[in-house]
Amino acid sequence: MTGERHVRDWVDGWAVSRGAAPPLVEPWGYTIYVGLAEQVGRHVFDATNDGLREDDVRKVAGATTGRGTHLKIFADRERVLPWLGADWEPYGADDFLMTTGLGPAPAPGAPAGYRLRTWARGGVTRVLVTDADGAFAARGQVAPVGASATVDQIETAPDHRRKGLGSVVMRTLHAAAYEQGAVRGVLACTPAGRLLYESLGWEVVAPLTNAKFVG
Repeated sequence: MTGERHVRDWVDGWAVSRGAAPPLVEPWGYTIYVGLAEQVGRHVFDATNDGLREDDVRKVAGATTGRGTHLKIFADRERVLPWLGADWEPYGADDFLMTTGLGPAPAPGAPAGYRLRTWARGGVTRVLVTDADGAFAARGQVAPVGASATVDQIETAPDHRRKGLGSVVMRTLHAAAYEQGAVRGVLACTPAGRLLYESLGWEVVAPLTNAKFVG
């Protein structure tokens, strides 16, 4: 499967997961209106790695004039950042787009001393793990769209890390997405998250460069 297909899967699922507007198809990728003060919208390029065109990035970056617009570019930041200009501020570091196949597997239970809850609303399945006192321990959500599902918002509280909770959340989301018809998953992650996802069979599609307009 091409990188462009993985990007489209991620864009479609992310918009559902975050309650954003449906993606608008552009000659170079997609525009998504998010509707937040710090992220009014985002431009996502569909090409990955060597397939990304410098002219496309320069054109989109140069035409942007509103604060709160973000860029999502699936290529090395050292290559991409010189194309953006002084009005763009990079954030994040060495993020990645990843994918995996989904298959039948039982959802795990919560480890001893924890409680796991799941619910679905608006096309999004959410997982919450709390400790014995009911305090937040970990969470995540997944948005299936057709044969693909976008995993999103994976988080573990600092005091509860290295206890396998991230794996429990991910395996629960995998099972929920497959039950709803998804056969592949996509996500965007940080370097720290990459280690967890690779341990669960996920593979890197491309690096992800993030930038926001501050001019």
